[in-house]
Amino acid sequence: MNVAFATLGCKVNQYDSEAMAEKFIREGYSVVDFNEVSDVYVINTCTVTNMGDRKSRQIIGRARKLNENAIIAVVGCYSQMAPKEVSKIPGVNVVLGTRNKGDVVYFVNKAKDEGQNQVHVEGVLKNKKFENLNIEEYQDKTRAFLKIQDGCNRFCTYCLIPYARGAVCSKDPIKVIEEVKSLASHGFKEIILSGIHTASYGLELEGNITLINLIEEIEKVDGIERIRIGSIEPAFFTPEVIEKIKGFKKLCPHFHLSLQSGSDGTLKRMNRRYEAKEYEMSVKLLRKTLKDVSISTDVIVGFPGETEEEFNETYEYLKRLKLTKTHIFKFSPRKGTKAADMPNQLDGKIKEQRSKMLIKLNGINEKSFIEKYVGKEMDALMEFEVPGKAGIVEGYTKNYIKVEVPCNCTDVRGKILKINIEKAETNFAVAKLV
Repeated sequence: MNVAFATLGCKVNQYDSEAMAEKFIREGYSVVDFNEVSDVYVINTCTVTNMGDRKSRQIIGRARKLNENAIIAVVGCYSQMAPKEVSKIPGVNVVLGTRNKGDVVYFVNKAKDEGQNQVHVEGVLKNKKFENLNIEEYQDKTRAFLKIQDGCNRFCTYCLIPYARGAVCSKDPIKVIEEVKSLASHGFKEIILSGIHTASYGLELEGNITLINLIEEIEKVDGIERIRIGSIEPAFFTPEVIEKIKGFKKLCPHFHLSLQSGSDGTLKRMNRRYEAKEYEMSVKLLRKTLKDVSISTDVIVGFPGETEEEFNETYEYLKRLKLTKTHIFKFSPRKGTKAADMPNQLDGKIKEQRSKMLIKLNGINEKSFIEKYVGKEMDALMEFEVPGKAGIVEGYTKNYIKVEVPCNCTDVRGKILKINIEKAETNFAVAKLV
């Protein structure tokens, strides 16, 4: 029996898909590419935007066309939020939510053996139990994503995630360290600590366990040379936390601090729980304390009620802060959120215009950051040959500058090599091996 996976959305979903794939392999299945004819298709869905729902439905349709007799299992955020809707899509046999993905093999086999559809989605808002989806046999990758946390309790007015992923819950720190040691034994040099709201790690655990405590323990694991944190909120970086991480040897000086807007009025309507000046203070403190620190972010344009003045505040704010990279999203109203019912919804043309302005500014800021490192020697974790560029290998520095390096050598994938940055492009650097 073959199984194929399609994964939409965040790094947490990617981790979950790999863990589910391992469960199928243990049951005797072979994992094949999603575009091949397979006995089972698993679609791990996202519901952050309307586009996520639509893509999920399109992929379900693609699976049905590839093999109309296959078992199609739909799991994750979209199925958690709309189980009845998903179960009515032609061809869908199994529907699971966000906290029972570990049962996917059982329900797929049950649907196959009994010939009956399986829909098992339970409420997650009060579920504080972390679902331990472990990975033991790691696939051929250079960096390992390690899911340490799930759920969110922030309830931003535009976001469905707290309803889809449930209450904050954390992976047992002992199990995290065991998995990190296993990653090291498989040759991984870099791990990325991922979660839905990573800063909440340990919130519900006994013993005053925090993300900083956890990183401190991971630092002690031999073989791991780099530790990254996934997206994290600016309020996490208090002066005490920054002083603590200053002494860490393996924590990468790259942080994704989600901003969403540089206007206090917009931030308040979003329920973001901080002001623009607080975000800026965190950025300045990180830059002052940590050498070569790189800070990326997310920004939503066209939020309900965003005036031209508020947008200009955001534009000037980003122009002044010169963050390394800004991911820009046009506001997409999600049914069930407060923002979807807010007055003064903006026209799509306005969102498009504002998005283009920020994309252009991001290109300037990103290239400006890379230019500071031209002529400097750095370490880069080599990943893979750049498609369409024979003999060019892509890698990442510790502060997450993407580098393209001419290299006719073999077996450099997964190794950390010294490079010298020669030229800055818009979103990557040209470098050479030292």
